[in-house]
Amino acid sequence: MKNVERVANVALAGLTLAPLVVNVDPNLNVILTACLTVFVGCYRSVKPTPPSETMSNEHAMRFPFVGSAMLLSLFLLFKFLSKDLVNAVLTCYFFVLGIIALSATLLPAIARYLPQSWNKDPIIWHFPYFRSLEIEFTRSQIVAAIPGTFFCAWYASKKHWLANNILGLAFCIQGIEMLSLGSFKTGAILLAGLFVYDIFWVFFTPVMVSVAKSFDAPIKLLFPTADATRPFSMLGLGDIVIPGIFVALALRFDVSRGKQGQYFKSAFLGYTVGLVLTIVVMNWFQAAQPALLYIVPTVIGFLAAHCIWNGDVKPLLEFDESKTVETSEEGSETKSNKKVE
Repeated sequence: MKNVERVANVALAGLTLAPLVVNVDPNLNVILTACLTVFVGCYRSVKPTPPSETMSNEHAMRFPFVGSAMLLSLFLLFKFLSKDLVNAVLTCYFFVLGIIALSATLLPAIARYLPQSWNKDPIIWHFPYFRSLEIEFTRSQIVAAIPGTFFCAWYASKKHWLANNILGLAFCIQGIEMLSLGSFKTGAILLAGLFVYDIFWVFFTPVMVSVAKSFDAPIKLLFPTADATRPFSMLGLGDIVIPGIFVALALRFDVSRGKQGQYFKSAFLGYTVGLVLTIVVMNWFQAAQPALLYIVPTVIGFLAAHCIWNGDVKPLLEFDESKTVETSEEGSETKSNKKVE
């Protein structure tokens, strides 16, 4: 699994740098980059213990409304305040966030070359005047943050599309790796809600497209085109992360049953087909498209069809990662008690 992930990481870096060397079709670049990002994020999410941040049904139901409120707030900020001022504040925010995301993404590759004690012994730093607030980190994380800091400084000063994309990819990989839907029921609720959310804000209001064009921050991937009127083709990070955490859940479901890749393949194929449909329709109508309109039905549809064909609908619906976490914690406690005895 580590070899597969390593090859995918190399391919992902190659796709990101490809436009600097050869003229890559932006449509193909969108599809390959997004799919490889989902692939890498999914395999990085497979760990001895499931991702710590698990979403509940209530959170999934509220998510589209929270997202709508944030989107509308950004639209109003850009409408009534200076665009440069808003983007300056956002640049500072994403500078810090980018360092955290890049260091976390690079950490597994860097940590293997550092002393083991640097990975285990945490350092606790308290904020001056706010002693109750503290940050815990390791020496390995400090080392991983050094290249991330220099890179984010380059992004903040130049705002180059390549720097934007690399930060965006780091956010996507970390999001897919760290977030868990908990169950497929929660995933279906979230995807259904965001399916409606995406359609409404793209087709019925100018808000989504306006914010995407005004927001000068790594919340979208940019792919250079040969069209002077439309210099970049864009794909929002949400169109990668949201379906990605659902596909990652399918992979961890396979791993929990000892059938690695069975339903992951159908969910991943559904994501690829949905993304291709988005690109085809976008080019056909020459207008922005809500990617989740096409991705959500294909991801859920391909996975559902595969489960129905194999007769695994009940195990899939009953799968709950929060119970897996509790079981793993109980198992570790039992082992530690035996060692004490």
